[in-house]
Amino acid sequence: MRLVRLPGATAGTPLAALVPLDGDGHDRIAAIDRLLRALQGRAIPDDRRLTFQQKRRHGRMLQATDGRMNGASYRQIAGAIFGADRVAAESWKTSALRASVIGLVQGGRIMIAGGYWQLLRHRHKE
Repeated sequence: MRLVRLPGATAGTPLAALVPLDGDGHDRIAAIDRLLRALQGRAIPDDRRLTFQQKRRHGRMLQATDGRMNGASYRQIAGAIFGADRVAAESWKTSALRASVIGLVQGGRIMIAGGYWQLLRHRHKE
């Protein structure tokens, strides 16, 4: 979505939306509805394109990548995300948590490099 101020429009002029009615039209209209609700101070409905588990995974990806970019080891990241006790309970070299954290960091790097656009195109659950 792009916001464009037309020449001569003042700060108090109401916004207008031009919506391409293509394959992403429903997502665009939903985004405009969410923007309008936010501008009016109304409750914004939950975005249902992603499940709770997907949202949690994407959050963990960014958390893990942020930690890694700031010098944290994979083990330290695992402790922050999954808890130090859980990390200590397994042999780190063969731990599923280790593999999970490495995957989270890889996924986070992909998101940062532009992969987050795929989230915007995620299909709705009908």
